[in-house]
Amino acid sequence: MIAVEISTPGGAEVLRPVERPRPVPGPDEVLIRVAAAGVNRPDVLQRRGLYPPPPGVSDIPGLEVAGEIVETGAGVDLRPGERVTALLAGGGYAEYAVAPAPQCLPVPAVLSMAEAAALPETHFTVWTNVFERGGLRPGETLLVHGGTSGIGTTAIALARALGSRVFATAGSPRKCRACEELGAERGIDREREDFVAVVRELTDGRGADVVLDMAGGDFFPRSLQALADEGRLVLIAHLRGAKAEIDLDAVLRRRLVVTGSTLRPRSVAEKGRIARALRERVWPLLEAGRVKPRIHATFPLARAEAAHRLLESGDFVGKLVLIP
Repeated sequence: MIAVEISTPGGAEVLRPVERPRPVPGPDEVLIRVAAAGVNRPDVLQRRGLYPPPPGVSDIPGLEVAGEIVETGAGVDLRPGERVTALLAGGGYAEYAVAPAPQCLPVPAVLSMAEAAALPETHFTVWTNVFERGGLRPGETLLVHGGTSGIGTTAIALARALGSRVFATAGSPRKCRACEELGAERGIDREREDFVAVVRELTDGRGADVVLDMAGGDFFPRSLQALADEGRLVLIAHLRGAKAEIDLDAVLRRRLVVTGSTLRPRSVAEKGRIARALRERVWPLLEAGRVKPRIHATFPLARAEAAHRLLESGDFVGKLVLIP
């Protein structure tokens, strides 16, 4: 098969198409003929040498695919010919990929393969962080940092579909308008506006119940300030820096919750549990057309370098997808 490997840690130019042996599924795994593969920021971190795959996982980047099952390992109820989208620990930038069966979900009939490939990484992440760890409930308010990213667009769509108010920060007026077109009540220009003041004004001084923070750094203490009393801040990345100084007295006085998680190192059993929750709560929304992934662009698999350059530029809204 053709796959895209990282020849050495570095810039986008280190991604190169190569010939690799087709993988073989083990027990509780399936082999998928990849029709489309999502591109995500962790892929960029892996390419730079900052996010190595877990032990025993393919060195080929790529955390999500959609395609057709062509072979199954022992103990798998799925069958060859079924169309699935799957969360992977690695190996997605290829013509074939192995996925744990519990991490596979059916491709919604209303979506293309490219759209289906854009689901797993963002939907697993948003569900477990915003709705499970953050406990966002209907009628509550969510603030999303990075509203035009794949995670951001997914968080906006799911929170709105499930009955919450949503505000989102973005890096330009154009991106703020895109957040509003996606369903955010207000896009907040992080370069020109104080998101703490805007959120407090729009909530009559109360603040947001949940903040989904991909920024960290200097945004982290301000995100705490943007929370309502008993609010929950969920950290999933720290693009603005891994260290921050916060007012611990405010955490105590206002009964704030600070939590966070990463998805890739979690067990197959835990990811399978999240997949079942998505099947029950989110897949009906996708199948009814109430939620739909936003695809900014698709690229041939051999042009993974171009997809990475666009991702690093930030000049996109939604998801980037590779097509073998």
